[in-house]
Amino acid sequence: MDFTFTEAIMSHIDKLVGNLKSEEQIQEVLKRKFTKKEYKIFFGFAEGKSIEEIKEIVNDDEERINEIFKAACKKLNQEKTKKELVSFK
Repeated sequence: MDFTFTEAIMSHIDKLVGNLKSEEQIQEVLKRKFTKKEYKIFFGFAEGKSIEEIKEIVNDDEERINEIFKAACKKLNQEKTKKELVSFK
């Protein structure tokens, strides 16, 4: 299943003002903002991977993976993160 960073973000972000930057720029911002584990888990789910597949990738249990995913979504919705994801052209 192909995914884009834009689609992954739009399905987990609340109230975005402006237009998202390019895929490459979004990827760069998220690599800076997320921990490696948050990044792997967030995009694991975005790619449609099962919890079992994600468990193997990050070597963690389901409860912890869900906690990390929630933390990543929370981070995504912080105003300063949103500002970095948007271009005001």
